[in-house]
Amino acid sequence: MSKEFKVGDHVSWNSEAGHVSGKIIKIHYADFNYKGYTHHASKEEPQYEIKSDKSDHIAAHKGSALTKFKK
Repeated sequence: MSKEFKVGDHVSWNSEAGHVSGKIIKIHYADFNYKGYTHHASKEEPQYEIKSDKSDHIAAHKGSALTKFKK
């Protein structure tokens, strides 16, 4: 089971450009289409939409790819 997060959590993840950070804006519990691809999600393994801190870019990731920032 992957890590669980909630909307508003500040997280980071690795991308082709290095470490990126942002806030979770939406949680998907079923498969969804995003940027022309079907992303697989379930109640047991949701996918998270995250808005980058540095741009308007939105990314979709499973919880296993994310690290929550400490307050």
